[in-house]
Amino acid sequence: MAVMRVPRLVVAGTESGAGKTTVALGLMRALRRRGLRVQPFKVGPDYIDPTYHTAATGRPSRNLDGWMCGEDLVRALFARAAGPADVAVIEGVMGLFDSAGPATDSGSTAEVARWLDAPVILVVDASGMARSAAAMVRGYATFDPGVRIAGVVFNRVGSPGHFELLRESLAAYGGPPALGYLPRADGLQAPERHLGLVPVLDPRAMAPYLDRVADAVAATVDLDRVLAIARAAGPVTVPDGAGPFPDRPAPGCCRIAIARDAAFHFYYEDGLDLLAALGVEWAPFSPLAGESIPPGTDALYLGGGFPEVYRAELSAHDKLRADVQAAHRAGMPVYAECGGLMYLSRAIVDPDGQVWPMAGLLPVSARMQPRLAALGYARATFLQETLLGSPGDEVLGHEFHWSVTDPHPPDWPPAYRFRGRRVDGKEDGFARPALLASYLHLHFVANPHAARRFVQAAARYRAVRLDRERAAARPVTG
Repeated sequence: MAVMRVPRLVVAGTESGAGKTTVALGLMRALRRRGLRVQPFKVGPDYIDPTYHTAATGRPSRNLDGWMCGEDLVRALFARAAGPADVAVIEGVMGLFDSAGPATDSGSTAEVARWLDAPVILVVDASGMARSAAAMVRGYATFDPGVRIAGVVFNRVGSPGHFELLRESLAAYGGPPALGYLPRADGLQAPERHLGLVPVLDPRAMAPYLDRVADAVAATVDLDRVLAIARAAGPVTVPDGAGPFPDRPAPGCCRIAIARDAAFHFYYEDGLDLLAALGVEWAPFSPLAGESIPPGTDALYLGGGFPEVYRAELSAHDKLRADVQAAHRAGMPVYAECGGLMYLSRAIVDPDGQVWPMAGLLPVSARMQPRLAALGYARATFLQETLLGSPGDEVLGHEFHWSVTDPHPPDWPPAYRFRGRRVDGKEDGFARPALLASYLHLHFVANPHAARRFVQAAARYRAVRLDRERAAARPVTG
């Protein structure tokens, strides 16, 4: 059992939209500007907020997902990333107690805060409130005795006088202290699109916004008190052997092409680190720019993202689509999640009914819907032999998408059957011996058996590829 001390705090909201992302980013950036090494984290299955964290701190943000990873692994992932830092700032998901079910805290911010014994800074949208804020905060502070709300930051405050009313109401009723506020002002809200915030792909372009938020936090939030709260956190214990990372990275055994650009960038950093520790050398490329699959690669990984936003550009790259088809015909393993599935389909059909041809490895089109098609966690059982598992094997993942595919043709039976709220019995995914494409997002750290299967498939293909190259290089005699 390892014991470590890391100054830390959780920034949680009373609800989605309360302003926790703005406050968390402002704290991260303001603390970094004090010369501190700030390690950011995000609770739950979120790919976009971490891009802001990374831009704000200069350190890759990590996900802490209680539902997919469990307590020991959450502690191990936290310790792995936070150990070298001066302070860890963990942004919550949804409201503090919102979770995977109505009577459980599984997957909630509160669960992670309790596991890490991390003090919580509660963000409250105070627009239109005064004394009622004390009642709200008191309810949150007493709901779970294992979760310690150490302070409150109010958002969308009308004036300094409004903040004084709020601060005095908390003090009058014995609530946690008011640490400061953000004013009701333009320019503090990050840009959004249909899957949430617009991701940060160029940290330099986002610097003015992040500095503006940090300036606002530094002006009206007591940073010294926030730091004191973080530094007063007790030790974190990590069970021996927690986590799937090997003691020593494996020697390189394969090279995997990974799509990384504005259209494809939904990956868990810890998941990529695990694959690298298992012997993967990453070969990033940009489908959006029409770049070919890098030469000498042994598998293709297409993560989620926004191919529907960039459908015209992706559709115009005929050579890349031909390269993907040729790689698949040659037996190269191809794994695709959500946006990657959309790219491998015959076409993306936009809301106006216009058809945009894609790679065509799958016998269906992906059709954009006017409303969210799926959102939530799922336990998925493999129904056939696939790149990542055998029939009966289970993986944990989540869905978040606005498109649907055409029905499966009879000769393409589904890869998965789901269990979970709202998805029980649902079937999804397309599989061939060297292909798996699904709307399901997997966290490889939570599914290490699937990670190992992917690496093994790439290593096998590497052996075949090298044999072919050696045979082609032999001189012809006779």
